[in-house]
This record gives sequence, structure tokens and C-alpha cells, in this order.
Amino acid sequence: MLSAPVAGGRFAAAENYPGRVSTTPSGAGDRLVRIGAIVFFLGALSTLVTMAPLFLGTHPLPSIAWSLCMLMGVGFLIAAAGVIRSVRAGAAKQ
Repeated sequence: MLSAPVAGGRFAAAENYPGRVSTTPSGAGDRLVRIGAIVFFLGALSTLVTMAPLFLGTHPLPSIAWSLCMLMGVGFLIAAAGVIRSVRAGAAKQ
């Protein structure tokens, strides 16, 4: 978020923001969503690495590399569980 310029061409400090800024604490499922995103991207990276030999004409990687590609689905499920947990925690507050 950019701060508004003040006289003299300088920017106001974050503490001098004229409006009210809320700092909401992390929700119930935020950590699961972050972990799920990390696991998903590790799976996506392993998928790219595993598929590269097929396009480069080299020998394919062993089956353990192919099983690491399943991390994409596992990460998606972890992140979805975090979203569901956040929704349930939000509904319980109301």
C-alpha cells in the first residue's frame, strides 16, 4: 500500500496514516492455506522437473520423481481444508 505524498515531495510514514488501519490476526485456517500453497508449488516444481526429460529426449526419471508430482493434489487438499476451517470459524463467530 502506498502512502500519500505530503508537502515537499516526501511520503507520510505509515504511523501518520489519517484513517484507521485494522490489523486482523490470522484466522483459524490461514496456516493450513500457507502450508498447502507451499506443498502445491513443490509438487508443481517436481512436475516440471519430471516432465523435462520427456521433452529433452533423455532418460525418464525414476518412479519416486513421478510420485512427488502428487504433492500438487495433496497441497490443494491441505489448502482447501484451511479454507473450510476458516469458513467454519467465521460462521461460529456470527
